[in-house]
Amino acid sequence: MSISRMPHTSGTSRTSRLRGRAATVAALAGATVLLAAVPAFAHVTVQPNTAPKGSYTTVNFKVPNERDNASTVKIEVNLPTDHPIASVSIQPVPGWTAQVTTSKLATPIKSDDGTIDQAVTKITWTGGKIDPGQFQQFPVSFGPLPSDTDSLAFKTLQTYSSGEIVRWIETPQAGQAEPQNPAPALKLTAGADDGAATATATGTPAPAPAADSKSTPQASSGGSDSDGTARALGVAGIVVGVAGVGFGVLAGRRRTAGQDGNGGGSAA
Repeated sequence: MSISRMPHTSGTSRTSRLRGRAATVAALAGATVLLAAVPAFAHVTVQPNTAPKGSYTTVNFKVPNERDNASTVKIEVNLPTDHPIASVSIQPVPGWTAQVTTSKLATPIKSDDGTIDQAVTKITWTGGKIDPGQFQQFPVSFGPLPSDTDSLAFKTLQTYSSGEIVRWIETPQAGQAEPQNPAPALKLTAGADDGAATATATGTPAPAPAADSKSTPQASSGGSDSDGTARALGVAGIVVGVAGVGFGVLAGRRRTAGQDGNGGGSAA
C-alpha cells in the first residue's frame, strides 16, 4: 500500500514570498513618494529668493510649464503696491515682448532723486510660449528695495494656450503648510549698510529709468530653455518604482514555484 504525501511549503518558500511582498510594498511606496514630489517643481519662483534691504538687485522669475497639453503664452507679475519699488528695468527675453505698467502711488516715496509718486505695478510678457516639459526665466532688475519689510510677494498669473489661468497669488502663513499656488516671494535681509543701496552678490546694479505713467512695451525675439531635470527625475523614479513592483512579484512567484516543485513527493 502506498501512502501519498501532501505537498508542503518549506520555510525557505515562505521567506521568499515574504521577501517578494516586501519588495512590492517598497516599490509602491517609492513610486508614491516620487509622484507626490513632482508637483513641487512646478511652482513659479523668484531666483535668487533673497536680497539685502535697500539694495538694487537682479532676479529671475522662473516659470515652468506644468501642463502636458498646453503651452504657457502669457505671464503677468504684479509688484507690491504697499512697498513700491521706484526703479524697474527689464532684460529682453527672446521671443517675448515685455510691457511695463506704472500706477500713481497712494503714498509717494522719497528717494535720492526726490519724491516719486508713480511706480511700476505690473510687468506682462506675451508673444512667446513655454512648451510642456520646459521653463523660461524672465530677468528683472529693480531697486531700491524697501527697508521696512522682511519680504516681497509678487502675485503672478500664468495663462495657457487652452485659456486656463493659474493664479500664483497665495501668501504662505507662518506655522501653516505651503499653499497650493504660492506667490513668488523675495526675502529681504539686513544689508551691510541700511542707508545705502548695495548690489547683491548674484545680481547687478540696475539703472533708474524715469517713471512713466503709461504702459511701455519692450520688444524681444525668440526661444525658451528646457527644464528636463525635474521632470526627468520624477518620471525616472516612477519607472523604477513600477519596475520594482513587477520584479518583486515575479521573483516571489519564481521562488515559490521552485520551492514547491522540490518539496513534494510520494512513497511506496
